[in-house]
Amino acid sequence: MGLGKDYATQECSIASALEVIGERWTLLVIRDAFYGVRRYNDFLVHLGIPRAVLASRLQALTAQGILEKRRYQESPPRDEYVLTDRGTALWPTLRALGLWGREHLTGRRLRIFRHAACGTELGPYGECPACGTVVAVPDVEVVPGPDLSRDPADPVSRALLKPKRLLQPVEVDPA
Repeated sequence: MGLGKDYATQECSIASALEVIGERWTLLVIRDAFYGVRRYNDFLVHLGIPRAVLASRLQALTAQGILEKRRYQESPPRDEYVLTDRGTALWPTLRALGLWGREHLTGRRLRIFRHAACGTELGPYGECPACGTVVAVPDVEVVPGPDLSRDPADPVSRALLKPKRLLQPVEVDPA
């Protein structure tokens, strides 16, 4: 029996969520949006994703209200993609998936997430152990972990070697 195209017969909120974010590449596009990647070419270069697939994922995420398309240049017209509140609500899911992958698959600390206000590394549920609060996404700082390559090939990865808050636009140096 072939794999179906949807989960129409499933009465399950996980199946409903997978309808929106369960396609290959989708969570990586969302992850990059949290890192501040906003422009089509930056997604393309950082992910190594085929153009047609990226265009399809951005269109679907925009249609679902996870990303918002915003014009940043008029001539020629160019747009960027920014997480909406609905998209930002996916942070606990991405955080948990990343921790699970690190613990059960790679064992590598590629990125560290800290509370920007005090510098404390976040706990497993996005909480600050020092402050005793769950840290809001804009107050999370991402820094390179000890296992992250310090000499990446693409300009987006190089830009992400600098500590930065989530959701803040990544500043890519094309050189």
